[in-house]
Amino acid sequence: MIKKRINIRMSGLGGQGAVTAAHVMAMAASRDGKFAISNPFFGAEKRMAPAESYCRIGINRIYDRGELVFPDVIEVFHPQVITMGKSYTMPFYSGIKEGGVVIINSDIPLLSDEDVKTLKDLNVSTFYIAGTTIALEVAGTELSTNMTMIGSVAGITKCVSMEGLDGALQERFGKKFVASGGTATLDEAIKKKFAKKEMLLQKNLDTVKRAYQIAAEWAEKNNVELAVAEA
Repeated sequence: MIKKRINIRMSGLGGQGAVTAAHVMAMAASRDGKFAISNPFFGAEKRMAPAESYCRIGINRIYDRGELVFPDVIEVFHPQVITMGKSYTMPFYSGIKEGGVVIINSDIPLLSDEDVKTLKDLNVSTFYIAGTTIALEVAGTELSTNMTMIGSVAGITKCVSMEGLDGALQERFGKKFVASGGTATLDEAIKKKFAKKEMLLQKNLDTVKRAYQIAAEWAEKNNVELAVAEA
């Protein structure tokens, strides 16, 4: 299904980077020549509290902001969104459009039989990915879990390209450090800090690519087609 716009709701917990993920997706879409808006939605700003972010990507200008009530895609960053109801909408898939996609970061099924039936009746596809495990394997830190979620939604919907994501990650995380005419010791410290940042950037990109490939293969195998028209 080719659409003029795709609305993505990212549901997670504080500290997981859902807000950053939406921002990176929007930046990548802009680089691809599309229009995009991202915005966060959360209550208490503390770790493990419910947190949501929204990303709207399309080929026409987008004017609406705020809570995304009817998403095409829902991404679940943490199992507790489902198992403990840590979501601002209950059930967590409330409002999802017919023919949509649910992406869940888990290596085991989490949905009840009733939830499975409800989503099936709506022709909604459910994709599980061991996002945190992949982040640990590729990037060496669970903090890159949001990179697996970025790669997953991009791999399934093709709403942004890998080239766009690469550029967005460079812009978001790869700001250059400029060594001034300071001491040699200071310059060396700056170079080391930059080297570490470059390494982190590459690991994040590698994590995105791994998830993108896994998700794209799943979508092709299961005939899941949900994409944004070319700009």
